[in-house]
Amino acid sequence: MIPTNNRHTVCVSTQVGCKMNCSFCFTGKQGFQSQLTAGEILNQFRSILEFKDTSNIVYMGMGEPLDNIDEVLKSLEILTSDYGYAWSPKRITLSTIGIIPNLKTFLEKSKVHLAISLHSPFDKERLSIMPMQKAYPIKDVLSIIREFNFSQQRRISFEYIMLGNFNDSIKHADALIELIKGIPSRINLIRFHAIPNTNLQTTDENKMLKFQEHLKKNNILCTIRASRGEDIYAACGLLSTKESNKKL
Repeated sequence: MIPTNNRHTVCVSTQVGCKMNCSFCFTGKQGFQSQLTAGEILNQFRSILEFKDTSNIVYMGMGEPLDNIDEVLKSLEILTSDYGYAWSPKRITLSTIGIIPNLKTFLEKSKVHLAISLHSPFDKERLSIMPMQKAYPIKDVLSIIREFNFSQQRRISFEYIMLGNFNDSIKHADALIELIKGIPSRINLIRFHAIPNTNLQTTDENKMLKFQEHLKKNNILCTIRASRGEDIYAACGLLSTKESNKKL
């Protein structure tokens, strides 16, 4: 549960482990173990004590949701259907790196909000931290986004983990502005949480604020995501299992 003002958000996983192997993510370092069923996905919020107070759900925990597309769509149907929990799709957001065939299916068969994990506007740089960039280049992902009609208050956002002296320069901000031009969206800047066995670093706070301000001056809606859960390895990019941690 992530409490913020009047909202209580639950972050759910779709897999145990992950196949994507992004270098900034602790989950990816433990490898892939199993897909979760729709029931297991839903049980993550249904079984918590704060269940009745939950206002929003984000599919941003362990795993790549679109790599488990069938079970994810089943869970979304149960959440939003009259025979299920009858939630408004506006209360749900799914985050993905952009597995293109399944992205098309997701956009056609659901109405929930979409968040794209971007993390660098430059192809080679993104590939160096996100291996799936080779199979599904971000420019191709954005082409799909541009073809889709985001209306009826369905939102799209871009997740951007700030990595010190890697993707946090004004040059990156300018390239990011150009990359998403014409897509009504917001950019969420995320602090990098240090993980074992990586040379990646956290961006300086002032540098992050300058990056945000530059985007805002160029009419990009941009927020810095509040960081929670780092002390228990539950913050963004830190989720892993104890058994797997012993092997890392």
